[in-house]
Amino acid sequence: MTGNSPNSAPTAPTPVATQSSELTSATRLRNFVIALVAIALIVSIFLGFKTETAPGMLSAMAEESIPLEVALSNGKPTLMEFYANWCTSCQAMAADLQAFKQQYGDRLNFVMLNVDNNKWLPEVLQYRVDGIPHFVFLDDKATKIAEAIGEQPRSVMEANLVALTDNAPLPYAQPSGQTSAFSAPVSTDKASKTDPRSHGSQVVN
Repeated sequence: MTGNSPNSAPTAPTPVATQSSELTSATRLRNFVIALVAIALIVSIFLGFKTETAPGMLSAMAEESIPLEVALSNGKPTLMEFYANWCTSCQAMAADLQAFKQQYGDRLNFVMLNVDNNKWLPEVLQYRVDGIPHFVFLDDKATKIAEAIGEQPRSVMEANLVALTDNAPLPYAQPSGQTSAFSAPVSTDKASKTDPRSHGSQVVN
């Protein structure tokens, strides 16, 4: 008989089969490591991109915002934000505010005033800005009705904006959150060395 008997010992794997199995395992391990490295790179690039573009996003939003003089005279309620490009709390809220502008921009003025621009010093002093972001809510007659200082939860800010568009009392008047410290200079001289807002070259609006 040429067949193996039921009691025959199993045939040992050939060296070629063993090598093939080891190569397959090594390939899988290598592919797994490459995938992990790729994921780590993508995440780090994404986070780095977000960090690097946050100040740029604030500048772009400011360029697109309604000029203050227009907002004070066009009969719409207004959300005025005092901000700076270096302000991490301002950066953290930028995406939410951009979304709110797209949703409510036909009913509300969105005004952004850069505290690093001495042009807005009178407004900084008028509204006693000592931390940013500093939000001022104005009714359709340009009268201040509430303020919010510091980083705000999305739900709180949206509830206030909805009330503002409906000419209703704001549910969260004067809420306070995390801020970036800020002190207005006594002098309006941009070259003043005592100006605590001087942080090197800044894009101002």
